[in-house]
Amino acid sequence: MARILVIDDDPDIATTLGIALQMAGHDVVLAADGRQGMEKQRARPADLVITDLFMPEQEGLETIRELRKDFPEVPIIAMSGADVGNTMLTIASKMGAAKILRKPFDVAELMNAIEEVL
Repeated sequence: MARILVIDDDPDIATTLGIALQMAGHDVVLAADGRQGMEKQRARPADLVITDLFMPEQEGLETIRELRKDFPEVPIIAMSGADVGNTMLTIASKMGAAKILRKPFDVAELMNAIEEVL
Protein backbone atom coordinates (compact mmCIF):
# COMPACT_ATOMS: atom_id res chain seq x y z
CA MET A 1 0.00 0.00 0.00
CA ALA A 2 0.95 3.67 -0.14
CA ARG A 3 2.71 6.00 2.25
CA ILE A 4 0.25 8.88 2.73
CA LEU A 5 0.92 12.26 4.32
CA VAL A 6 -2.21 13.83 5.83
CA ILE A 7 -1.95 17.57 6.57
CA ASP A 8 -4.79 19.02 8.65
CA ASP A 9 -4.81 21.38 11.61
CA ASP A 10 -7.95 19.77 13.09
CA PRO A 11 -6.59 16.90 15.22
CA ASP A 12 -9.93 15.05 15.15
CA ILE A 13 -10.08 15.05 11.36
CA ALA A 14 -6.40 14.14 11.00
CA THR A 15 -6.73 11.27 13.47
CA THR A 16 -9.94 9.97 11.87
CA LEU A 17 -8.39 10.05 8.40
CA GLY A 18 -5.23 8.42 9.74
CA ILE A 19 -7.16 5.55 11.32
CA ALA A 20 -9.28 4.98 8.20
CA LEU A 21 -6.21 4.95 5.96
CA GLN A 22 -4.27 2.65 8.29
CA MET A 23 -7.23 0.26 8.40
CA ALA A 24 -7.06 0.20 4.59
CA GLY A 25 -3.41 -0.86 4.86
CA HIS A 26 -1.65 2.44 4.20
CA ASP A 27 1.36 3.83 6.04
CA VAL A 28 0.15 7.20 7.36
CA VAL A 29 2.06 10.27 8.52
CA LEU A 30 0.18 13.19 10.11
CA ALA A 31 1.13 16.88 10.06
CA ALA A 32 -0.68 19.79 11.74
CA ASP A 33 0.04 22.41 9.06
CA GLY A 34 1.74 22.90 5.72
CA ARG A 35 5.11 23.81 7.17
CA GLN A 36 5.23 20.63 9.28
CA GLY A 37 3.92 18.65 6.32
CA MET A 38 6.69 19.89 4.04
CA GLU A 39 9.30 19.05 6.69
CA LYS A 40 7.95 15.50 6.88
CA GLN A 41 7.73 15.22 3.09
CA ARG A 42 11.34 16.32 2.69
CA ALA A 43 12.54 13.93 5.41
CA ARG A 44 10.75 10.90 3.94
CA PRO A 45 8.60 11.51 0.86
CA ALA A 46 5.07 10.14 0.76
CA ASP A 47 3.42 8.53 -2.25
CA LEU A 48 0.37 10.77 -1.80
CA VAL A 49 -0.35 14.00 0.07
CA ILE A 50 -3.81 14.87 1.39
CA THR A 51 -3.99 18.48 2.56
CA ASP A 52 -6.54 20.79 4.07
CA LEU A 53 -6.56 24.29 2.59
CA PHE A 54 -7.16 26.51 5.60
CA MET A 55 -4.49 26.08 8.29
CA PRO A 56 -2.23 28.25 10.45
CA GLU A 57 1.50 28.64 9.80
CA GLN A 58 1.33 27.54 6.16
CA GLU A 59 -1.98 27.12 4.38
CA GLY A 60 -2.86 24.53 1.77
CA LEU A 61 -2.41 26.52 -1.43
CA GLU A 62 1.10 27.51 -0.42
CA THR A 63 1.77 23.87 0.46
CA ILE A 64 0.48 22.70 -2.92
CA ARG A 65 2.69 25.28 -4.67
CA GLU A 66 5.72 24.04 -2.72
CA LEU A 67 4.88 20.38 -3.37
CA ARG A 68 4.53 21.02 -7.12
CA LYS A 69 7.93 22.72 -7.13
CA ASP A 70 9.84 20.20 -4.99
CA PHE A 71 7.86 16.98 -5.60
CA PRO A 72 6.19 17.43 -9.00
CA GLU A 73 5.18 13.79 -9.33
CA VAL A 74 3.45 13.32 -5.97
CA PRO A 75 -0.36 13.27 -6.30
CA ILE A 76 -2.23 15.71 -4.06
CA ILE A 77 -5.78 15.54 -2.75
CA ALA A 78 -6.99 18.93 -1.46
CA MET A 79 -9.88 19.19 1.01
CA SER A 80 -11.81 22.00 2.62
CA GLY A 81 -14.95 22.58 4.60
CA ALA A 82 -14.71 26.37 4.81
CA ASP A 83 -17.47 28.60 3.42
CA VAL A 84 -15.17 29.81 0.66
CA GLY A 85 -13.86 26.28 0.22
CA ASN A 86 -15.42 25.67 -3.19
CA THR A 87 -13.54 28.58 -4.73
CA MET A 88 -10.33 27.59 -2.99
CA LEU A 89 -10.75 23.95 -4.03
CA THR A 90 -11.11 25.08 -7.65
CA ILE A 91 -7.90 27.09 -7.31
CA ALA A 92 -6.18 24.08 -5.70
CA SER A 93 -7.21 21.95 -8.66
CA LYS A 94 -5.77 24.49 -11.08
CA MET A 95 -2.55 24.58 -9.05
CA GLY A 96 -2.06 20.84 -9.38
CA ALA A 97 -4.26 18.97 -6.91
CA ALA A 98 -5.27 15.73 -8.62
CA LYS A 99 -8.55 15.53 -6.68
CA ILE A 100 -10.56 17.82 -4.44
CA LEU A 101 -12.90 16.85 -1.61
CA ARG A 102 -15.45 19.07 0.10
CA LYS A 103 -15.75 18.39 3.84
CA PRO A 104 -17.58 16.58 5.17
CA PHE A 105 -16.94 13.54 3.00
CA ASP A 106 -17.25 9.86 3.81
CA VAL A 107 -14.54 7.23 3.87
CA ALA A 108 -15.77 5.71 0.60
CA GLU A 109 -15.30 9.06 -1.20
CA LEU A 110 -11.79 9.34 0.21
CA MET A 111 -10.85 5.78 -0.76
CA ASN A 112 -12.22 6.31 -4.28
CA ALA A 113 -10.19 9.52 -4.64
CA ILE A 114 -7.04 7.73 -3.43
CA GLU A 115 -7.60 4.86 -5.84
CA GLU A 116 -8.07 7.33 -8.72
CA VAL A 117 -4.87 9.29 -8.05
CA LEU A 118 -2.65 6.33 -7.28
